[in-house]
Amino acid sequence: MNLHPMKLVTVVCEALLEARVVEILRDCGAHGHTAFCVRGSGSQGERSADIIETGNVQVEVILKPVVAETVLERLYRELFDDYAIVAYETDVRVMRPDKF
Repeated sequence: MNLHPMKLVTVVCEALLEARVVEILRDCGAHGHTAFCVRGSGSQGERSADIIETGNVQVEVILKPVVAETVLERLYRELFDDYAIVAYETDVRVMRPDKF
């Protein structure tokens, strides 16, 4: 089995930012993403998933390392000052690198 190194970028943010995050992903060259409603607590307090508009969304995407860095830089520059958002990358290995 041949596995190829990639990055998994995970973004947890206010649900109202989902479209903007997806736009940044596409602008940077992402071929797709996965998003789902999430709940939890942190420095901004409790976030419920009961009301979609006021909840949080988690967006995940697998990218080439250089694209992941570009995505994270844009997220930081364009969104971090004004919104509740967390973003991070994780090393992953994939079987079909051409999909990403």
